[in-house]
Amino acid sequence: MIVKIHKTEKRIIVSICDKGLIGKRFEDKDLQLDVLELFYKGQNLLEEEALKIIKDADSLDIVGKDSIRFALKNKLIDEANIIKIKKIPHALAILR
Repeated sequence: MIVKIHKTEKRIIVSICDKGLIGKRFEDKDLQLDVLELFYKGQNLLEEEALKIIKDADSLDIVGKDSIRFALKNKLIDEANIIKIKKIPHALAILR
């Protein structure tokens, strides 16, 4: 799982992505998902390490089957909030 932290003056956004999806684009009808290196390419982390980072996050952007599975297992997202674009699951979560 690839994790990247984005800090602004007021918010911390954490992107979580399956490694093999970085740099790819998925389109399905009127939906498009660009898994840009600039936004998603970060550190390859174990689940425990990712959870430590997430505890300070204001929001999450999650892409990929393994990353979504991790988020569901740790109750970071609800299944109802997952969309699929070309069978690639994607979810956003506002934590605070």
